[in-house]
Amino acid sequence: MLVYGAGEEGAGMREEKAVFAGGCFWCVESTLEKVPGVIQVTSGYTGGSLKNPTYEDVSQGHTGHVEAIEIIYDPDQVPYETLLDAFWREIDPTDDGGQFADRGSQYRTAIFYTNEEQKRAAEASKQKLQDSGRFDTPIVTPILPAAAFYPAEDHHQEYSKKNPGHYKMYRYGSGREPFLKRLWGSEKKT
Repeated sequence: MLVYGAGEEGAGMREEKAVFAGGCFWCVESTLEKVPGVIQVTSGYTGGSLKNPTYEDVSQGHTGHVEAIEIIYDPDQVPYETLLDAFWREIDPTDDGGQFADRGSQYRTAIFYTNEEQKRAAEASKQKLQDSGRFDTPIVTPILPAAAFYPAEDHHQEYSKKNPGHYKMYRYGSGREPFLKRLWGSEKKT
């Protein structure tokens, strides 16, 4: 989806959307919002059938929704492939039962493409990661068409900035940070 910025600040700026699910949306939001060229990141829910779900609805694991982020970015400043690379370095793409300490269908990983160009780029990126030999088990993160995206409650937005101490403890305690440091080491770009 291509949108053109309006108003003084956005005049002439192109905007596109990207949607990723990588387990806890706090962690994926915190990493992807730091990528230069990203304009906005919103935590929310997508992929399920329930309209206007709440955190309580989704956390029960019966809605079909996953915790996800919607990114608005300027493709003239950051290519979609760069967002894909940052996303892969934030997850365990071999785990289809959740992410780290967060277990259940609502914490599955997925890439939700908004057009055929994103679909092709995501498939190529996934294949490149599989072929890299970095993982000895298959990459199971699905590449799916984008569905309705529902923003999460306000207290979930920019959680790492609002609650930095708790966020850092959670990120480490969940196992995400130790896993990613072990897997990517100095290559981790956050």
